[in-house]
Amino acid sequence: MLMSISVLAVSAWMRDYLSNVLTLTAETRVEEAVILTYFPVVHPVMIAVCCFLIIVGMLGYCGTVKRNLLLLAWYFGSLLVIFCVELACGVWTYEQEIMLPVQWSDMVTLKARMTNYGLPRYRWLTHAWNFFQREFKCCGVVYFTDWLEMTEMDWPPDSCCVREFPGCSKQAHQEDLSDLYQEGCGKKMYSFLRGTKQLQVLRFLGISIGVTQILAMILTITLLWALYYDRREPGTDQIMSLKNDTTQHLSCHSVELLKPSLTRIFEHTSMANSFDTHFEMEEL
Repeated sequence: MLMSISVLAVSAWMRDYLSNVLTLTAETRVEEAVILTYFPVVHPVMIAVCCFLIIVGMLGYCGTVKRNLLLLAWYFGSLLVIFCVELACGVWTYEQEIMLPVQWSDMVTLKARMTNYGLPRYRWLTHAWNFFQREFKCCGVVYFTDWLEMTEMDWPPDSCCVREFPGCSKQAHQEDLSDLYQEGCGKKMYSFLRGTKQLQVLRFLGISIGVTQILAMILTITLLWALYYDRREPGTDQIMSLKNDTTQHLSCHSVELLKPSLTRIFEHTSMANSFDTHFEMEEL
């Protein structure tokens, strides 16, 4: 359950990054690579699976505490279905990464997305460029001079500054270029597609969730087996009490059966004693 919450938190945090990256890579081959790489992470199905897994974990806990066979059986079935869905998504993602490799030459095509920067009707694009350059500490696609080549700007945007403030890029361009980010955003984008720390964390959490689900299913089956046979078979104490009751009943029954025989023996003994007494008296 905690791992599912972690996956949801990281996925929600990455959605802001992905929305801006998709804006910059729209209508290019890079956009397809971004979707195929990160779409399974923020896919509504995967988010729904994580939310459902939290509910399933709570019900599994209740079933374990209350020793309820129905809740535990439902918990096991839900885990099995969720595990199959996660496995299918993982296989699909792996196949798509093999089918669509991203080349460095594809990153150069992002220069075409720079021409509309700063235009009033392309504010969303301007915001995406500024966000990406600030977060990834880069400028342009290959170098900061891309802004001078692809636009009518005399200096790069302020989001290219190491220490950003209004007019910082103009000052840096005229005085000290080292105040601008020297690395292009193309390399950052390429690294982002090849796998970031956040993506590696998500993959690690996904594998951990899968292993945890397998262990949980094994433990659930074991608990179901134990509870089922505990209800079907009497306990050791019950068996011993039944044996004691049976022994006592047989003992009492044997005594009752022996009572007539003992009575007859006593009568015969009394008659013999009386006969001997009578015979001795006649002799006298």
